[in-house]
Amino acid sequence: MKTRRLSTSQTIEFDSEELVHTLAQRLCDKHAKDIHILDLRGLTDIADFFIVASATSKIHLKALSEDLLEIFDELGIKNYHLEGLRALQWVLADLYSIIIHLFLPETREFYDIEGYWGDAPVEILEESVEDAGESAEDVEE
Repeated sequence: MKTRRLSTSQTIEFDSEELVHTLAQRLCDKHAKDIHILDLRGLTDIADFFIVASATSKIHLKALSEDLLEIFDELGIKNYHLEGLRALQWVLADLYSIIIHLFLPETREFYDIEGYWGDAPVEILEESVEDAGESAEDVEE
């Protein structure tokens, strides 16, 4: 259980494993692509988890970033760092125990975060057929 200090009088407790899945699912709901959760526990002290995901365009990347800010607010997460909103190639949200990397596909391929952390167990979130806008009948044909 991680405890994050919000102010001198208020703290919020959350389980980083539960939170990483909540955040990854929210990205999936907003149609982020190729979502990977890397479990870094035991490999490094910089974070427990990475979420790595792709956006389809700069507009999509900005929308995903704005949605992250909304969910941080909804969950009462006050202690984070967000960068990359100007260039909109790679947006990084650092929640300390979880670091979220949102990329345009070509930038993700260039930096190859998953390759660098190749020893980390990876969970891949996939968009359901219904979410992708296809019916099960279309897939079977």
